[in-house]
Parts: sequence; C-alpha cells; structure tokens
Amino acid sequence: MFLTTKRIIKAGFINFWRNSFVSLASILVMTITLFVIGSLIFANAMMMATLEQIRDRVDINVYFITTAAEVDILEFGDELEGLEEVEKVEFVSREQALEEFRARRAGDAIEMQALDELDDNPLQSRLRVKATDPTHYEFIAGYIDGQVNEVTTDGVPIIAKINFQENRAMIDSLTSIIASVETFGFFLTLALIAASILITFNTVRLAIYTARDEISVMRLVGASYSYIRGPFVFEGIMYGAIAGIITLVLFYPLTLWMGVPSEQFFGGGINVFTYYVENFASIFLTIMGSGIALGVVSSFLAVKKYLRM
Repeated sequence: MFLTTKRIIKAGFINFWRNSFVSLASILVMTITLFVIGSLIFANAMMMATLEQIRDRVDINVYFITTAAEVDILEFGDELEGLEEVEKVEFVSREQALEEFRARRAGDAIEMQALDELDDNPLQSRLRVKATDPTHYEFIAGYIDGQVNEVTTDGVPIIAKINFQENRAMIDSLTSIIASVETFGFFLTLALIAASILITFNTVRLAIYTARDEISVMRLVGASYSYIRGPFVFEGIMYGAIAGIITLVLFYPLTLWMGVPSEQFFGGGINVFTYYVENFASIFLTIMGSGIALGVVSSFLAVKKYLRM
C-alpha cells in the first residue's frame, strides 16, 4: 500500500510538471472559482452586517404615564426581557427623553423656547424593546397589550401607549426585505458555485484529455482503476491546494485596501480586513477545502470517462 501510494504521488507530480501549461490553466481557473467562493463569503458578511444595522434601527416603545413609578416600570422591563422573543429592553427616563428631544430639535428655536416656558417635563418614560427577530414584534406587542391593566402603580394602570401600530409598516417592510435578500443571496450563491464547478470540471477534464492515450495503455497492461485514477486525483489535489493558497494571498491586500472604505460605507458595521483576519481559520478551511474537493471530484469524474473506453 505504501509503495503504491508513493508511485501514485510520484506519477501525479510528474504529470503536473510535464503538462505545466495545462496545469497552469487549471490552477488559474480554480483560483477564479475559489475567488468567487471567497467573495461570496465576504459579500454574505457585508449583507448580514447591513441587515443587522437595519434591525438595530427598528424597535417598539412602551410609553408610561408621567406619574408612573420608576421601580414599576423597571420591574415590567425585567418581565419583558425574560421573554425569549425579546433581545433587550432599555429604560429611557423622562429626563433622558427630554435630553434626547433637545438634542434632536436643537436647531428649532421656537420649539426650544416653548419647551423652556413649560413648568414641568411633558415627556414620558418609556421602555425601548428590541426583538430577537423582526417577526416577533407582533407577538411582543400583543403580550404588552395583554398586560396593560396588570402593570400598575398604586392600582392605577401606567402603560399609556405602544407605538407598534405606528412602526408596523416599517417592521413588515423590513421583514420582507430581509427574507427577499436572504433568498436572492442563497440562489445567487448556488448559481455562481454551480457555474464555477462546471468551468473547473471542464478545465480539469481538458487536462486529463491530454493523457487519454496513457490511460488506454495502462488499462491494456492490466493496471487497476484506482491505480490509473490515483495520479490524476492527486493532481486535482495539487490544483486545489495551490489555487487555494493563491486565493488567500490575493485576498490579503484586497481586503486591506477595502478595509477602511467598507467600514466607512457600512457605518462601522464591518471592516472586511478585520473580518478576514479574525475569521482567517474558517476562511482558510473553506477555501482550501473547496479547492481540494473541487480538484478531487473533477478529476475523479473526468478520468471516469476514459476508464470506460
């Protein structure tokens, strides 16, 4: 077994260097294929970062009457946070709400003047509720509606309003956009990977075509199918490994160049260079694994035709 494996590897090396032009062409095609796969990884990461930013901007607010005790509001917030559909609950006091309002309307002198003339803070305390998924907001709003008469201060219901209905159109649109983008991304990925595999297979088959006479002679002298196929499969492994290394090397300067612009474009949501460095192990395994798998499968299927001749 060791001797046979050694001969297969040696024959694979010889074929690789003997058909250097064809080997180079195969490596280039596989590099393009792996570059497409790698680009899809980064595109998916950027798409997820964008969707996450959109999700972060969507929430529902529960407003409380101005006489509501803060301890009762916080207690209800803890109850909401215990729901598995809720990601987090943030308490915004009346004072904080006033500060936020002043910051937003700082350029409106009339509103600021009117606000200064008031004896009391007219704004309400609220709970800002963020769901684990946009589809859960309807359930959360329904749960809060059911608690309106249960959440009280000195027996007086303190929930004044829930702005779910005001945000419903935006939440429904967000849910639809996320579903459409994820579906489109999935099918686009499948189409690109299928096209890449097809191109790689045809290129490797062309490389093996040059050795069809050699395969016929080996069959005539009684060589086993596995012994004939072995060197070509090993060549496929070499194609994939070399193409994988080239792809990973190419991604380093490319992501370094795109790092800062991507962070600025996505508002700090993602820096592709940081993503590349932090996830290098998984990207390495994906690229190298895909390259080697493509080489092995393509070589295995391509040589099968000539074994039947």
